[in-house]
Amino acid sequence: MMKTMIFSATLLLTASAAMAEMTVTLGSPWDGEDVPDGQQCALFGGNGSTPPMEISDLPVGSVQINVEYNDKSYAPLARNGGHGIIGFPVSGETAILPSVPGLSSDLADGIFVVKAARSSGDYASDGYLPPCSGGRGNRYSATIKALSEAGEELEQVVIAIGRY
Repeated sequence: MMKTMIFSATLLLTASAAMAEMTVTLGSPWDGEDVPDGQQCALFGGNGSTPPMEISDLPVGSVQINVEYNDKSYAPLARNGGHGIIGFPVSGETAILPSVPGLSSDLADGIFVVKAARSSGDYASDGYLPPCSGGRGNRYSATIKALSEAGEELEQVVIAIGRY
């Protein structure tokens, strides 16, 4: 009977560990509330880059993180990476995603543009389009997706990156 109780306790601990969710922390100067000064697009006087992020509790088997950047206040760019999708190679339980420049597809360290922003005209971008609403208070978010080697989505988390 004692063996059964120990085995059951082990099963419960294993199930709890498997249910851990990814956590994402934005790096300075991003706080998730307001887009930092200078991180807006060039049309509004900025030289914006993606917010740096630390991701903990990556699912087992994660080899890539795709980050979809969206403007939740502007329907044409509100979902599915309207402001671009950037791919980051990862391994282990934790990943540090560095800031990458906006308006560029020339990225370093295995980081790549999965899909350029859907913006056009003066707002066109070869990669990530920094917040570009002109300071009207638009809400910007990021959908972080952990992917397996086969490209299967293992988990996703949506976070606010700020208002501009």
